[in-house]
Amino acid sequence: MRTELQAVYVISVAAELAGMHPQTLRIYERRGLLQPARTIGGNRRYSEADINRLHRIAELASHGMNLEGIRHVMSLEDEVVKLRGEIQELRRLANDAVTDAERRTRRDLVPISQALSLFSRGPSVFGDK
Repeated sequence: MRTELQAVYVISVAAELAGMHPQTLRIYERRGLLQPARTIGGNRRYSEADINRLHRIAELASHGMNLEGIRHVMSLEDEVVKLRGEIQELRRLANDAVTDAERRTRRDLVPISQALSLFSRGPSVFGDK
């Protein structure tokens, strides 16, 4: 089973899948837009995530953006994804804290049937009836 992050494509296949020339992929790497994995021998290997990133680069370039602008936009997009993950985790932690607080509060409460003691109207030591 292959994952999206598993680097399996050589540069020629990755370039073909992305609809680009292999030299373009090398330029993108030099400009910091892409970081393919490397084999022990130093050959580049591209993952499905890398191919998706190349498609995003091509999309931004088609809107007239230069490589530095693309690098900046993609950096911001990566930051947004990271922050959304952090927000999701913080929401989960907050919900867990509220649930724990509610559970503790419920445990501290004593049901009315246990809190009230009923006394019978039997004889009183004070002599009142």
